[in-house]
Amino acid sequence: MKQENIRNFSIVAHIDHGKSTLSDQIMKMTDTFSFRGNEEQVLDDMKVEQDHGVTVRSRTVRNIYRATDGQEYELNLIDTPGHVDFNYEVEKSVSASDGVILLVDATKGVQAQTVANYRIAKNNNLVIIPVINKVDNQSAQVDMCEQQLYELDESFLETDIIHISAKTGLNVNEVLEAIVNRIPSPKGDEKKPLKAMIFDSHYDSYQGVVAYVKVIDGVIKANDKLMSINQKMKFETPEVGIFSPQLLPLKELKAGDIGYIITGIKDPSDVRVGDTITGQSRQTDRAVAGYKPAHSVVFAGIYPKDADFDDLKVAMEKLKLNDSSIEFVEHVSNSLGPGYRCGFLGMFHLQIVRERLINEFSMPVIITSPNVNYRYTLKNDDTLKTINNPSDLPDFSLLNTIEEPFNKVVIETPSETVNDVMTLVSKSRGILLDMDNTAQLVKMTYSVPLAEIAFNFFNQLKSITHGFATYDSQFMEYVESDIVKITIDVNYAPVDELTFIVHRLNAEKLAQEIVHKLKYVIPRKLYPMPVQGYIEGRVVARVDVPPLRKNAAVSGDKKSVSKKQALLRRQSLNKRKSASESIQLPQSVFDAILNIE
Repeated sequence: MKQENIRNFSIVAHIDHGKSTLSDQIMKMTDTFSFRGNEEQVLDDMKVEQDHGVTVRSRTVRNIYRATDGQEYELNLIDTPGHVDFNYEVEKSVSASDGVILLVDATKGVQAQTVANYRIAKNNNLVIIPVINKVDNQSAQVDMCEQQLYELDESFLETDIIHISAKTGLNVNEVLEAIVNRIPSPKGDEKKPLKAMIFDSHYDSYQGVVAYVKVIDGVIKANDKLMSINQKMKFETPEVGIFSPQLLPLKELKAGDIGYIITGIKDPSDVRVGDTITGQSRQTDRAVAGYKPAHSVVFAGIYPKDADFDDLKVAMEKLKLNDSSIEFVEHVSNSLGPGYRCGFLGMFHLQIVRERLINEFSMPVIITSPNVNYRYTLKNDDTLKTINNPSDLPDFSLLNTIEEPFNKVVIETPSETVNDVMTLVSKSRGILLDMDNTAQLVKMTYSVPLAEIAFNFFNQLKSITHGFATYDSQFMEYVESDIVKITIDVNYAPVDELTFIVHRLNAEKLAQEIVHKLKYVIPRKLYPMPVQGYIEGRVVARVDVPPLRKNAAVSGDKKSVSKKQALLRRQSLNKRKSASESIQLPQSVFDAILNIE
């Protein structure tokens, strides 16, 4: 295919606005995939995607389209997620694209991720084609959607907004024509040394790492000797090809193409997303700029449950290969054993990682309570130190200051839900910075602690605004706050995994709630176990986990009171000593505390 007939594009939208349905329709109309029966959302082939009905990771497929001008065009479609936690996947897809289709649901209008994904495309200087989906729905508000798009970008006034129904195929041919006519072709040079950017990858048990690449300059052929510029890894590729959407081997990939190369590399850590591939003998003089790495928002521990740590290590390395946004370092817990301290993009990302470990790697795991980064200084040291594990925070008597991250949150919501939104943000310790009216929406800018919005804020916002509010959050600064550490003791033994860092305003109430929940989820023993919550060395909450049966020492045998008391003291001391060394917490403990499930 000539380079001028190649189009590389992504579809971006808010969750549930019809990206996957439009992808299916494009594949149908270009005869890329043979659909049978009621098969749909072919690109969402992961079990977690089918279970949740959302796209989790980007997928690529090549379509051959005969346009109205009589020429054939190669349309490389890169599908993208829509959930707020997977912005990083969108950035990866956009980095390999020359244009995007901005899809808007006619029944819902412009929503949070519509705005966020638009900004990603705009920052990458890509051509944006606005498309309104579900126009055949009885609840469609096409005029409202058009007005919102014009407010989002005035340049849309100079172009046609395409009205489609991805489900029935109405006007999808106009989208294909717009891709051909509006999105530019790649500008690579086949005669230059090879330069290809890795924008995604996955691991194959037999073939090793399979890298997804966009060829910017040069040509890649099977059996070429290649190397990665940043990782300095040298390898010979036995196969190159394209996605149809399955892997389809070809003789070569040329400048402008999007495809895959089999590296044969068995160590997943040797291949990094964003790296540049070039030839060993004829190298490019400059690596691809790539894109910014993902920044973790939520941190939690992952430990193997009834499995070997080495198996978890292999599973995590393979998972990292096709989810480069997850970060992890080894960590040993007194009660859960060896595992990892991991960083995630959000709570939904954490849940997806947990399910993928179970479904794809048969690795049942225990995930501890999540938290965010904090910074602190000591009384005898002014150096700022960062922690993401609450148990690493020094004793309160040694601390001078603690800082927590604040995000700048911009919310646009219909006027009738403004009061509800302001109440929600106030409960989250948000500070109003600005308020403005934009047509039918009220735009509010807040400064909000990241710890208050990282876990369930987005879902609550969607609920009270019925999904009509737009939401954008960016890190702003660290601010000194009155932060305290809640320490939980089980049977008089501190449990690091049940340590929390919270603001003093909420500390006592939260400690009491946690301790009372633990009463019903901690496995019971043959004797009562006290569970206590401490703040700055002071007990603020306590419950006793009831025993499985009565203590034998007070079973009714005729003994003197002094002998009973002596026996109880010896028995209690021995039991507590052994119990403090072997406290084991099931996943239900952490799920009950934060309702992850």
